[in-house]
Amino acid sequence: MRILAIMTLLALGACDDATPMAHVSAVIEDPKTIDDDFPPGVVELGIDSHGDRMNGHLYMANGPGPHPTVVLLHGFPGNEKNLDLAQAFRRAGWNVLFFHYRGAWGSEGIFTFNGAIEDVAAAIDFLRDPANDHLRVDPEHIALVGHSMGGFMALHGGARDEKVKCIVGLAAANFGDRANLANTDPEELEGFKQYSDQLIMLNGISGDSAVAELAAAGESFDNRLLAPNLAGKRIFLIAGERDQAVDISVHERHMRAFLDAPDIQMTELRLDADHSFSWDRLRLAHEITAWLDRECR
Repeated sequence: MRILAIMTLLALGACDDATPMAHVSAVIEDPKTIDDDFPPGVVELGIDSHGDRMNGHLYMANGPGPHPTVVLLHGFPGNEKNLDLAQAFRRAGWNVLFFHYRGAWGSEGIFTFNGAIEDVAAAIDFLRDPANDHLRVDPEHIALVGHSMGGFMALHGGARDEKVKCIVGLAAANFGDRANLANTDPEELEGFKQYSDQLIMLNGISGDSAVAELAAAGESFDNRLLAPNLAGKRIFLIAGERDQAVDISVHERHMRAFLDAPDIQMTELRLDADHSFSWDRLRLAHEITAWLDRECR
C-alpha cells in the first residue's frame, strides 16, 4: 500500500501560524525529570569502518531504554551538522548518533562517496553490536536522517539494510544527476570541481577525483533506482523551495519515482526555505520528531 501525506508550506508565512506544531515540549523545553541512574548524556566514540576509526558521539536519551536511535548523516562537506535537531530528538526520547565519514573532519582514512555509503553501514553495525548494549540502543528501531549528501547516504544506507524501516531526507541530493553529467557533459561540473578542491576538511578529495568517482559510479548513484530495495520502508522527504544547492526539481523527481514504486510509505514536506532551512529550524525539529514518533517507534 502506498500512502502519501503532503504538507506544503510555500510563500505565505501565515500558513506557519495556522499549522499545528507537534511535540512542542520536546523541541523547546528541557525534560522536567531526570533518571538519576540513566540520565541523558554524551558519549564520545571511535567507530571502526574497514580498519579506519571514525569520530563520533552519541546523544543518549533519558532513562534506561533501550531507546529508538537516529543516525544523523551530514552533507558535503558537513559544515551544517544539524545538531540542534539531534538535541530535539533526544529530548523526545531518541538516542542520536552523529559521526564523520572516513576522511572527513579528522576521521581516519580517505573520503570517497562510495566509502561514505559503507560508513553508514558500519555505524549501524556498531549500534547493533551487543558489546555496545551500554549505549541503551534499541537495535530494532534505528532510523536514518540525512541532510543534502547525507540524504543521499540515508537512502542508500536504508536500501542496503533490510532492518532499517525509516528514512528522512532533508534537501536530499541525488548524485546520480552529477554522475550523468560527469559522463555526458563534464564541463557542467566545473563549479563542483572547484568547490571540491577547497574542501580541506575532507582528506584525499579533489575536484578531479570526485568527478572521476561520479563518472565511474554512473547510474548506481541514482537514488530513483533504489525504489525496489526501499519497499516496506517509510520515507519522509523535506525540501526547500528556495534551495539553490539541491533544486526543488530533484525532490520532485524523487517523489515521482518513489510514489510509482509499490509498498513505500511516503511523506512529503515543502517549506519556503533555503538549503539549510535557516529560518525553519524549529519547524523542522517539530515535524521530524513528530514523524519519527508516529511512524518509527
